Amino acid sequence: MRWPLVRLTVAEPSMVPTLRPGDWLLVWRTRRIRAGQLVIARHPDKPDMMLVKRAGRRTAGGWWLESDNPAEGVADSNRFGAVPVSAIEGKVLFRYGRRRP
Repeated sequence: MRWPLVRLTVAEPSMVPTLRPGDWLLVWRTRRIRAGQLVIARHPDKPDMMLVKRAGRRTAGGWWLESDNPAEGVADSNRFGAVPVSAIEGKVLFRYGRRRP
């Protein structure tokens, strides 16, 4: 059985200023998302890698996922295209803390 809620830690600065490295997220496992929501998805080329991105728009190929901080040169749909719906793992419910060094 997979739990419907999962906790993840932000590792990269791709979502600054919305999220920062070390932030903890509570994620609801679902593929029912809307444009504008923060989502967790598997990287299309590296399925073991999880991404936190903003759902931009629904396309014929899936979801267009965008970084809030594109200046970081990070991976998002501008680099790899739309992400299939099957790669969506869930939506971020809220950020609830920051990992202390």
